[in-house]
Amino acid sequence: MTDPGERPALEAVGLGRRHRRGWALRDCSFRLPAGRVCALVGPNGAGKTTLLSLAAGLLEPSTGTIRLGGHAARSAEARQHTAFLSQEKALYPRFRVSDTLRIGRELNPAWHQETAERIIAAGDIPMDARVGTLSGGQRTRVAFALALGRRPRLLLLDEPMADLDPLVRRQMTDLLMSEAAQHGSTVVMSSHLVSELEGSCDFLVLIDHGTVRLAGDVAELIAAHRTRPQGPLPADNGQALPSLEDMLLAHLRTADAPPLITSTARAGAHREVTA
Repeated sequence: MTDPGERPALEAVGLGRRHRRGWALRDCSFRLPAGRVCALVGPNGAGKTTLLSLAAGLLEPSTGTIRLGGHAARSAEARQHTAFLSQEKALYPRFRVSDTLRIGRELNPAWHQETAERIIAAGDIPMDARVGTLSGGQRTRVAFALALGRRPRLLLLDEPMADLDPLVRRQMTDLLMSEAAQHGSTVVMSSHLVSELEGSCDFLVLIDHGTVRLAGDVAELIAAHRTRPQGPLPADNGQALPSLEDMLLAHLRTADAPPLITSTARAGAHREVTA
C-alpha cells in the first residue's frame, strides 16, 4: 500500500499545452502515487503523448505544472530518475548492442549493467550484433534494457510495443512487470490495447479531448460503475462489475458524463514539493 506521506510519482495541476491548432491538453489535474502501474488510455489525438512528453521534460507546459517525485519535470533531479520510451525507440542502427549499453553506462551515474545484460541475454541477442540487423522484438528488448538499466523510479512508456506480435508483446509486458515489481518503480503505460492492460495495471488515467475523464485505482473505478444486468436479479442484488474496457467505452460514448477522480488520484493531496 502507498504511504500517504510519500510524494506522488507524478502530479499535474492545471496542466495544459497549446499548439497552433489549439489545445492538445487542457486543465489536466491528477496525481499518481509512487509504486503503481498506471494505464494511460484514450482515443488517438486525446493528449496521451503530449502528457508523457511533458512528464519527460521534452515539452514545456503552456499552463499549470507537472512534478515528478516533488521535482519540476524539467529539473535535473526529475530527469535523473525518469526513463522515457516511445514507439520510435531512439536507437542507433549502426551501433552494436554492446556499444548501446556502454552509452547507457557512461551517461547514467546509477546505471546497472547486470540488469541490462540480463534483459539482453534473455532474448538470445548477441552483444556484438548491430542494432539495425535485429528484429522488431529484439530492438524493443534492447530499448527496454537501455531504459531499465537506468533503474528509473518512474518509467514512461508511449506505446513502445505497438508494433510487436501478441506473443512478444506479452513477453515484454511480463518482463516490465517483473522489473518494476523488483525495484519498486512506478510505470505509466500508454496503449490502445485495453484488454492487455487490464491484468497488468492497478491505476488508470483516461484522457479524452485533452482532459482527464477518469483517474484512480482500477478496482475503485470499476466498483463505482456497478451495473444492473438484464433478467432475474442474482443474489448480490443484481449488481455486476463491468470490464475495464466496458467502463472506458461507456465514458467515451457519454461526452457529458462528469469526470471521476478517486481520492488517491486527486491533485494537491500532498503539498510538500521541492524546486
